[in-house]
Amino acid sequence: MQISIDPVAWTATLLGLFSVAVAIGALRQPGQFAKMVTEIGDSPALQLLSGFAELFIGAVIYLVNPWAAHDLLAMIMKAIGGLMMAEALVVMAISDLYFQVWLKNLAAMRRGWPIATLVLGGVLAIAGMMRFG
Repeated sequence: MQISIDPVAWTATLLGLFSVAVAIGALRQPGQFAKMVTEIGDSPALQLLSGFAELFIGAVIYLVNPWAAHDLLAMIMKAIGGLMMAEALVVMAISDLYFQVWLKNLAAMRRGWPIATLVLGGVLAIAGMMRFG
């Protein structure tokens, strides 16, 4: 018996649910994103580990999702995976500059980032779940 799964549905759903959970945590504890970025920015070991984790997760998302012009969600997931890999390489190469830019953005949008993350994560999760048979 052959079992087939839809990698697009699973990656979109799981990434969306992860984003929703992170956003809820950040809304419950304002300043959590900025604190996390500060801690990572202060630790070369955390910078390397964060970059590696993002590179690995981005590569998995990129590799398991096909590039199919007729499938908008698959193309979005492939693009997200590619952007994650690019960001991971930037984090590992120029983390001192990169985290300073993020700290300025997070200070200016204390509730904006979590709300945007919540909305986009919810849309991604729902889009992924709609593909389940």
